[in-house]
Amino acid sequence: MYNVQIRQLPGNEDLPLPQQMSVGSSGFDLHAAVSEPVTILPGKWKLIPTGIAIAMPHELEAQVRPRSGLALKHGLTVLNTPGTIDADYRGEIGVILLNLGEESFTVERGDRIAQLVFQQVPKVQFQVVEKLEQTVRGSGGFGHTGK
Repeated sequence: MYNVQIRQLPGNEDLPLPQQMSVGSSGFDLHAAVSEPVTILPGKWKLIPTGIAIAMPHELEAQVRPRSGLALKHGLTVLNTPGTIDADYRGEIGVILLNLGEESFTVERGDRIAQLVFQQVPKVQFQVVEKLEQTVRGSGGFGHTGK
């Protein structure tokens, strides 16, 4: 278990803290901390504040991911999905919501807009080599295997 500190930024004490909505949920729902409704037109995006900041161990990253219900029902997603929150970031968590739907979508204060999923970050050290081990795939990429 990892301890993650959370701070509700001033003026956002009325909003719920991120929470898992069921026992098996891997994501913690994030709530919109907008001061007034924000409308996102089709094909446009807006940065939506959450009113919280976190501090987590360096072994973790937090990923901001879309909520499946908003994606299915309204065509909303997170523009830079998954958005990465690094362990040394202490600012407010923001969600860049993108409207891929055909109708405008209005975000209200307290709406569940995204989810926060924590992942372990492995320690990696690069080793410079002259030649990489060969594989069947080789350098093929971006659809090289067909449809």
